[in-house]
Amino acid sequence: MADYEAQVVVIAGGPSGLAAAVQAAEDGADVILIEKNAAIGGAANMGMGPLAIGSKYQQRQMIDITVEKALNMFMEYTHYNVDGRLVKRYFEQSAETIEWLEDMGVEFEGAYKYFTKSEATWHIVKTDQGIGPRAASFMNKALYARAQELGVKVLLETAGKKILMEDGRVCGVLAADKDGKEVEIACKAAIICTGGGGANPEFIKEQTGYTFGVDMFNFAIPGNVGDGIKMAWEAGAAKVPVRIEQAANFEGIDELPQSVPNVLMQPNLLVNKFGKRVMDEEQMQNTTYLSNAASHQKDRVLFSIVDTSIVKDYIRNGVDEISMVRFDPDVSDFFEGVEMAEKTGNKGLFKADSIEELAEKCGIDVDALVETVDDYNDYCDGYDEEFFKRKKYLRPLTKAPYYAAAVRPGGYGTVGGIRINENCECCGDDFMPIPGLYAAGADACNLYDDSYMFLLPGNSMGWAVNSGRIAGMEAAEYVDGEDD
Repeated sequence: MADYEAQVVVIAGGPSGLAAAVQAAEDGADVILIEKNAAIGGAANMGMGPLAIGSKYQQRQMIDITVEKALNMFMEYTHYNVDGRLVKRYFEQSAETIEWLEDMGVEFEGAYKYFTKSEATWHIVKTDQGIGPRAASFMNKALYARAQELGVKVLLETAGKKILMEDGRVCGVLAADKDGKEVEIACKAAIICTGGGGANPEFIKEQTGYTFGVDMFNFAIPGNVGDGIKMAWEAGAAKVPVRIEQAANFEGIDELPQSVPNVLMQPNLLVNKFGKRVMDEEQMQNTTYLSNAASHQKDRVLFSIVDTSIVKDYIRNGVDEISMVRFDPDVSDFFEGVEMAEKTGNKGLFKADSIEELAEKCGIDVDALVETVDDYNDYCDGYDEEFFKRKKYLRPLTKAPYYAAAVRPGGYGTVGGIRINENCECCGDDFMPIPGLYAAGADACNLYDDSYMFLLPGNSMGWAVNSGRIAGMEAAEYVDGEDD
């Protein structure tokens, strides 16, 4: 006999799970949400807000973005290697989702770009502390309060273990409480929202080929170990590629004052271990592009290099490019940040009195880097003959000390693994839905193919909340039909 009974069980309480639980309950379903951790929110507690297309904020701010424009951008960016119907449904719902959240008391600062070349699709949640990381925790709290108001039963410290099937249909979820005691929940539909496997080095290596902490430095949200993906596969869902939602990471310097990564994220000289440039450095601001470029180099590493004259120019005039994460152009404490790095034994930041010494410290081919710097300095006097970088970003390296930071592949965790359709139904190898089984959020995020769509920022959380809503709607409709 089951320990609990509900129509819908939502597995995990991050943004996709909370959205799924609230939507299913609003649509009349009896819902239980289980969460392995002692608190809800998941990765979204670190985030700032979801994507929306055509919202009232964009209209008020006279931002020219429509579902048609965004869909065309998205499909061209991914070379049509994604489900266009699913992307369209997500985008069409996204503006209404902002109002849905506002009805729960969530407030938004407005619609923003992440970086200069992106679109203003990022709807940042308003807090009592201004714009900054962890803003979306306020959204999570509102979703949780709404779930409780609707009567959703929440079982914390309860981990999903297995989808129970009968005659090819979902009939329950097997879980375990904090003491390891088995908990069985009878249900007609289950929604998997476990956030991928970004905290599981073995899963990352097995599915992507990267080695966590060596050539991959993604966020590792505790508890995100791929268990929901594996449950779906065991229940018959088809396997699709698991990827890292990539955004480059400057190894070891995120613990330093923001002036350090802010300076070294500017479009200055970028080289690989052979001392060669690899791209127009203006494109570094899209850290997905930067991560992709690093992934194709020896030892999967690049080096961003500046000299003292460039740093002093940034200190006097502010940096050229800012982002919504590093939005302060003031980098006046850069040198203090470098001293801090030296005292703490930082391994990702390098300082030297010559280009030759810098090359040796970084493990770069010395003669090649000297030649590259000479050529680059010539370009600064005229025209970038190699990658055609715009004149405004060409600054010569002439004054010691010189500084470099190691740039490595990073990101937000894994995405994908479970095949779904436009209704967020899990599908088998025959592309047919598995009755009663749904997935949302990172576990089912097959939207980007090989590259995160950073030109439309807010996609991670936007997809989580909107796919959760879609799964909740569809599950509620399914169980209502089953009861008839």
